[in-house]
Amino acid sequence: MTTRHDTAAASPVKGGAAPRPPAPPLTEREERHRKRLSRRWQRDMRWSPYAFVSPFFLLFLAFGLFPLIYTGWASLHQVELTAPTDMEWVGLRNYTRIFDDDFFWNAARNTLWIGIISTVPQLLMAMGIAHILNYKLRGSTFYRVVMLAPYATSIAAASLVFVLLFGRDYGMINWVLNAVGIDNIDWQNDSWASKIAVSTIIIWRWTGYNALIYLAAMQAIPQDLYESAALDGASRWQQFVHVTLPSLRPTILFTVVVSTIGASQVFGEPLLFDANKGASGGSEHQFQTLGLYLYEQGWVNQHLGRSSAIAWTMFLILIVIGIVNYVISRRLRASS
Repeated sequence: MTTRHDTAAASPVKGGAAPRPPAPPLTEREERHRKRLSRRWQRDMRWSPYAFVSPFFLLFLAFGLFPLIYTGWASLHQVELTAPTDMEWVGLRNYTRIFDDDFFWNAARNTLWIGIISTVPQLLMAMGIAHILNYKLRGSTFYRVVMLAPYATSIAAASLVFVLLFGRDYGMINWVLNAVGIDNIDWQNDSWASKIAVSTIIIWRWTGYNALIYLAAMQAIPQDLYESAALDGASRWQQFVHVTLPSLRPTILFTVVVSTIGASQVFGEPLLFDANKGASGGSEHQFQTLGLYLYEQGWVNQHLGRSSAIAWTMFLILIVIGIVNYVISRRLRASS
């Protein structure tokens, strides 16, 4: 008599089921269809990634690369806004003219000073705010949203509010200064005061954005480092100096470079700070930046060729900043 165990062992399929019959061979038509689907699948796997990223490159070619090349070509010609198709070849004359123009160097100095006055306090404040938010606080999500609120605010709306705050005869800033015995400051017409006022708008708008970048980088630092430092007797300040700052070196470099690039392209804040003067940047060009100088030459004076030369000069400055960033980042990676 055959046992149940012997029956299961004799069966070629687990559970005693009968084996499946072999699949019938494909017909010639089915074989061609299978090969066609296989080739289509291979083409899809090969080319579909390029199709997915193609919209970016098409938009970049239309609105990025082509305007850049055309601006470079226009910078070598004398062309006016009233007749943009009439170009007269002048070579590098537009570049030599702007380098001999005192207003260009004035705008470059203003851009440099506004960049320093706005970037240094901005990043220091952002680091301090991020360090505070890095500890467990009640309502931390609310504070992070508040930090991003200035970044989401319109430049025009923020600039108009700050114009009211920095008013000479009616502004709240001068009212506070009068309360401590300081006379009214003409924020729009004084050279340094106007730069400080414009920089204040930039600081207010971008501090929270950089604070969140620093906060994200701080939260990625392993807690073991802080625990080891605490066991060695390090205070919170010593932990910040010897643990947090070295770990944030790549992030700090990134924010410095991005803030420097942004400072070199400042346009909306100084334009709206004194709307009566427009692109001149004050009655004596005291806070005219390179962005305003470019706009003034191209759309006020209608010299598109000269404006294109200014744009390419700013582009070359950004390339230099990028090269410096690359060199410093390589040295930091080598030293770490």
